[in-house]
Amino acid sequence: MSEIFTTIFYQPIVNLLVFLYNYLSFSDIGIAIILLTLIIKLILWPLNSSSIKSQKSLQDLQPKLDKLKEQYKDDKVGLSQATMNLYKEHKINPFSSCLPLLIQLPFLFAVFRVFRDGVNTHLDLVYSFISNPGSIDMISLGLVDLSQPNVYLAVLAGLAQFWQSKMMLAKKPPIKTQGAKDENMAAIMSKQMMYVMPIITIIIGVKLPGGLTLYWFVLTLFTALQQVIIFKAVNKKSEIIEGEIVK
Repeated sequence: MSEIFTTIFYQPIVNLLVFLYNYLSFSDIGIAIILLTLIIKLILWPLNSSSIKSQKSLQDLQPKLDKLKEQYKDDKVGLSQATMNLYKEHKINPFSSCLPLLIQLPFLFAVFRVFRDGVNTHLDLVYSFISNPGSIDMISLGLVDLSQPNVYLAVLAGLAQFWQSKMMLAKKPPIKTQGAKDENMAAIMSKQMMYVMPIITIIIGVKLPGGLTLYWFVLTLFTALQQVIIFKAVNKKSEIIEGEIVK
């Protein structure tokens, strides 16, 4: 199983990074990592778009779900059936946002291993048609050693995580119906996680090699920008549909 993972995921990422380092990044590992992140993001763009759209659809559907919970507060079976009918009516699969993320995990783990092990550790995996540099200089821009932990990159990764999480947090008024204590508690926990996750990101980031933290920061930033693009497209489409209904 390890050999399959190495052949399909790990080795291609090592070679792509070396190729970018040799030919497109002016032999700067920091620029090579940013380019690597962008390429991986573009490859996984359709999967991530599907996941973001599913999360956005569930977010927009939340007010209707809250009304169902109020309507069927004493009927769990009825609530379950009504919820499934609502999902079916809006053509939403509540689990569809998870599958794309699971498919992306091998890519993320492969990148993690490349930087955890050290970029220079497995240059013997470089393909014959790609020039092997012998060793890669881990100093970026002549200033930052990306082989060592970097607190500034960790903070940037945490801020990007906060921006991304804040966009995904549904804005809705407190629920004031009977039996809504659990609903309000869930909303409070979601808001707390918006602050907790960036802190965890920083705590973990300051212990990782700077190259991996840079990848984490750039990936999160690109994901947040992708959310902005998709949210605008979805909102614009909704406005067009609502305008046609009014006419």
